[in-house]
Formats: sequence, C-alpha cells, structure tokens
Amino acid sequence: MSEAAADKQKRPRVNVRRPDVMTQVNAEVERHYRSSIVERIRENGGEITIGNTTVRLAQQFGFCYGVERAIDLAYAARRVFPDQRIFLIGEIIHNPEVNRQLVDMGIVSLPWKELSDDYDKLSEDDVVIVPAFGAPTNFMEKIEERGCYVVDTTCGDVMKVWRRVRGYAKDGITSIIHGKAGHEETQATASRAMGDDGKGHYLIVLTLDETDAVCRYIREGGDKEAFLKRFSHAASQGFDPDLHLAKVGVANQTTMLKSETEEIQRRVRAAVETRDGNADSFIFFDTICGATQERQDALFEMLRRPMDMLFVVGGYNSSNTTHLVEIGEQSLPTFFIRNAACLESLEQIVHFDLHEKSEIASSYPGVLLGDKPVVIGITAGASCPNNLIEDTIFRIFEMRGIPRDAVKGE
Repeated sequence: MSEAAADKQKRPRVNVRRPDVMTQVNAEVERHYRSSIVERIRENGGEITIGNTTVRLAQQFGFCYGVERAIDLAYAARRVFPDQRIFLIGEIIHNPEVNRQLVDMGIVSLPWKELSDDYDKLSEDDVVIVPAFGAPTNFMEKIEERGCYVVDTTCGDVMKVWRRVRGYAKDGITSIIHGKAGHEETQATASRAMGDDGKGHYLIVLTLDETDAVCRYIREGGDKEAFLKRFSHAASQGFDPDLHLAKVGVANQTTMLKSETEEIQRRVRAAVETRDGNADSFIFFDTICGATQERQDALFEMLRRPMDMLFVVGGYNSSNTTHLVEIGEQSLPTFFIRNAACLESLEQIVHFDLHEKSEIASSYPGVLLGDKPVVIGITAGASCPNNLIEDTIFRIFEMRGIPRDAVKGE
C-alpha cells in the first residue's frame, strides 16, 4: 500500500456537531418534524376528545434518541460541507418523509445491498454518511480506501451488538442472529460476527420454524446439504453445521419483537442442553434496543383499555414499526399507514398488509362512519416524526366531521 493510500485510510471521522452548526440544525429539524399538537396531547395524558371522537396516543412512540441523532448528523453534514458532494449508504432511517428531506438537500443515496461500482467513483473530496443501521465492514473499508470524509450515524445500541458478536467470534462462538437477513442492520451485524480476522461464523434466523430447524440439527444432526440449502442466504461463507453449531451465542437485530427473541433464546439453549447435558456452550445477552422495547411495552399497556381501531404510522420497511402492527392486530383492527394520505375516505383506508406483503385498500366504514362514540389509537415506530402523527390526528377528526381549527383550539 502506498503512503498516500495509507494517509487516506487514516482520515478521522468528521465532527459535524459544532455548536454554531447545531443551533441551525436544531431549528431546521424542529421546523420539519415537530408537532405542537402532539406535544400538547402528550402533556394532557395522551388523549384528546372532541364530541364523540377520542384519539389516544401510546405513551411511547416516534423518534428515539438514535434516530434523532442520525437526522441531526445528516443535516449538520450539509451545513459543514455546503459545496461538496454528500452520499448516504442506503437510507438514513426507514421513513420516506425523512429520506425525502435529505434528497431535497442534495444528499445522494448509494446502493446498500451490495458494493457496486458507484463506490469506486467516490473521491477524497466526497462525504459519505453511514446510516443509523450501520454498514457492513466491506462498505466501510471501501469508503476509507477512497479517502472520503465519513459522518457515522450508527446507533449506539447497534454498536453494542457488534461488540457482542465480535466477542463471540474471538472466543470461537458462532453467532445465531435473530433478524431479517436482508435488513441493513442485520447485514452490518453479520459482517462483524466474522470477527476481526474474518474467520468467525454466523447463522441468521427470522422465524420460530427456522429456529426449530437449527435446534433439531443441534440435538440430532441431520442432512447437512439440506440444512445449508435452507440457510444459503443466511449463513457465513464456509458455514458447517457439524462444526459451527458446537458453541453458539444468540444476538439479534435490535428492532425485533422482544418476546420472539426470548423464545428463540430459550429453544436454542434447551437444544444445547439436550445435546451436551449442560448449557456451557450457549451464551445469550439481551440486545433489544431500549426504545424498541419501550414502544412495544407502551402498546401492550395501551391495548389494556378498550379501543375501536388502531393506526400504526411509519415506513413500511421499518422493522420496529412492523412489530407494533403485529402486536396490535392480535387485539383489534389495526392499520399500518405511511401517513395521513392513506386515510382516503370514510369508506377506504390504504394500508400495508403484513400477510400480503403489499399496500392494499380496505373498506372499513364501521368505525369511522356514523355518530357513535369511537376511540381510535395511534402509535408509531422509532423512525416516525411527530409531524406525521399530527397529520393523522387532523385527518381522523376531519373524517369524523371535526375541522382542523377545532382540534388546534381544543
């Protein structure tokens, strides 16, 4: 490696959180995403009633600290580098409204599923933002090789998981990662599970059915070829279940459903105990994000009180938001919407159906039509800004015949 190339790799991360910059950034972010209506409702116990219509908010919803930090850093990057090209690996978070704002600021999204030749075109004058999910190690090595300025917004909770799986690899322990194999965060975590020397191993499981397949192999062995075929897109290169399931440690994508991660942990531990007579070759640490857990717990608490329907607001590719929908639909009619525009009319709601895996239009006039008293709940994932919640509140009341000014003045 040349001395010039070495110097490029040593370029430090950029501190864009300068006091003068952040004063401007805070004002800009507040203007884009703040909602005085939402804040007022929260101060009044999380509920607003006008006439025969009640809208109830979960106690915890919307932006978490990690998301706020990522957005602040992205906005600050444009302030610090007003004239330079700024790129972002994929999306900063999983919310279309927020990502649209960054596009409007001239921040260009780079492919994130694979390392394309777009990265070879980067120069040392360019700025690359790493999203809140983080990025795989080969992406980080490439942008360092190109000598770019790097603004790293990776969430602290994600980095805790990375430290855990790196530790597993160092100790010869295979990481069983509960997550979505195609998710940015899980890909980033899997790359760290290879260890600093690249010799570690991982296996990604999403469902309890996949977990049971792993557990059967731990207990009984089996058809190696069939096993590897099933997990061909969810295992490290060179993975051998006969060797690499001997010692295992469970980790997770930080936004998964907590109860599912706990059940996966229980089943894998039981399988190791059956095989070995003890659990010495099994390790587990809780790596669910605190904000994700808070929003799930708040929804469970919210569902203890009667409601007629629930709206979950957020990006359709948001993992933590998806799990809120899964929780809600077990108890009452639940609609996963991007924004208030999905509430097209009293007769029709456009929403994302988790089972169909697509956006559909549903007729649901029973609650929204008529003069009967209704209670409508709203929650949102950690990547949803308050202005989208406000728009949804206004739209619900408008559909019930209550004008926006009445909501503002309440």
